[in-house]
Amino acid sequence: MKKLLLGTVLAGVVAVGAACSNNSMQGHDMSKMNKEKTAKTSEVSEQLPLATNTEVLSGKEINLTAKEALLQINDKVKLPVYTYNGSVPGAQIRIKQGDRVRIHFKNELPEPTTIHWHGYPVPNSQDGVPGVTMNAIKPGETFTYEFTATVPGTYFYHSHQESAKQLDKGLYGTLIVEPKNEEKVDRDYTLVLDEWMSNPDEGNMDMSGMDHSNMGHGNSSDNQHMDMSSMGHDMSMYDIFTINGKSGSAVKPLKVKKGEKVRLRLINAGYMSHKLHLHGHEFKIVATDGQPLKDPQPIKDELLNIAPGERYDIEFIANNPGEWLLECHGDMEGTDGMKVKIQYEGQTNNTDKANAKEDLPIVDMTKYGKHELGQFTLDQKYDVEYTMDLGTAMGKDGMIFTINGKTYPETAPVNVKKGDLVKVKLVNNSPKDLHPMHLHGHFFQVLSKNGKPITGSPLIKDTLNLKPGEEYVVAFKADNPGNWMFHCHDLHHASAGMVTEVKYKDYKSDYIPNSNDTTNKPE
Repeated sequence: MKKLLLGTVLAGVVAVGAACSNNSMQGHDMSKMNKEKTAKTSEVSEQLPLATNTEVLSGKEINLTAKEALLQINDKVKLPVYTYNGSVPGAQIRIKQGDRVRIHFKNELPEPTTIHWHGYPVPNSQDGVPGVTMNAIKPGETFTYEFTATVPGTYFYHSHQESAKQLDKGLYGTLIVEPKNEEKVDRDYTLVLDEWMSNPDEGNMDMSGMDHSNMGHGNSSDNQHMDMSSMGHDMSMYDIFTINGKSGSAVKPLKVKKGEKVRLRLINAGYMSHKLHLHGHEFKIVATDGQPLKDPQPIKDELLNIAPGERYDIEFIANNPGEWLLECHGDMEGTDGMKVKIQYEGQTNNTDKANAKEDLPIVDMTKYGKHELGQFTLDQKYDVEYTMDLGTAMGKDGMIFTINGKTYPETAPVNVKKGDLVKVKLVNNSPKDLHPMHLHGHFFQVLSKNGKPITGSPLIKDTLNLKPGEEYVVAFKADNPGNWMFHCHDLHHASAGMVTEVKYKDYKSDYIPNSNDTTNKPE
């Protein structure tokens, strides 16, 4: 398994360590079990086929198979993964706006799974949320997803069954919908960002009690009075950052020729925000979450911060021959691996240098592009208004992440009917945690940040990142009937409760969940 289901208290690490050290025999047994488990896992892993290169699938009939493989991340690290069609990222589905597409999906994994079309306004029955829109697809079973590609842009697809675990193992791919009247570019590259653990077996064994769903260590009454400011993920075990499943020198360079217009589609499939710096060129951010921005201005030597679940399309003109980097800025152990070379064909001079620790300004998307009125304004009349207070707390079994003090499925839904105009205020009251909030089935317009109206291009998104203390107001039209999840896309937070639903009162689903079926795990 690639990452741990984290999201625990730093002090909890100490508590677990202390609990183990109180009994030396227990520590000895754990060590022995750990070695046996690692050996057994390695043996099984080595029998898996090596992950292949990501293929591009187009047309109106697509075949996808979820299966296990072994991913060579760099020259030192090879990990067992889950894949779509044998690769990480999975096959790129590339279709045209207006196409009616059918995706025939087969599950060859050892556990149930689904496909969710992240950011895409599919019919509710095709949204792939087990127990909400469908049953999880069991091993050996097949399911056909069908929808019309109404909205162009950059999206991705991933499992929504035990998604914190299954995405961690690589179960995601990209979905590109080409517009009918597309402005052509000379090169079009898709780059998927992610984080991994180089030694998952050891980490899993030693820290097994630290995932959200199974946090049983320590005395809960002792935990209750812990300093809330100490809460947060310990992200240090994510020691490898990747682009398209590869790290460092294993990342395939991007070839360009002088004078070409280059589009980079940047997708964050991981659970950490990444600040990217394009060296040597001005660039424009032309879209976010698949939606175009109005008159984007050229920027240079500014960082683009991409949160979990977000997508950004950037474009630049290749007008500076040589070899340049697109790299992640930061100081974590894995940061150095998240970089890719941009190589001009026929050029051998390499004068560029990495500068990942340089402090550069971050693009403020609320002020970027040309200001004009969008579909919604702050002071218009809304049919439904909902405040979403995002919080971190200690539950009886460990850390929980809450919406208005409750965890899913106890959270109050956003109740709407078709045609309603809906305004949602999101407030992050967690002391340390970022919350990239993702709405299924709809796009929303961002109206204000920390009480100040947006002054740049209308900002239309499906995933919005809130730092501690931040407040945003967003609005959307209830134009896609169904029961839709609205949750944090740090999926560890979702699995520990930070989920609610947008529920249409006038929608009757053909799907009836079976309350006795314990297979469905939608978070």
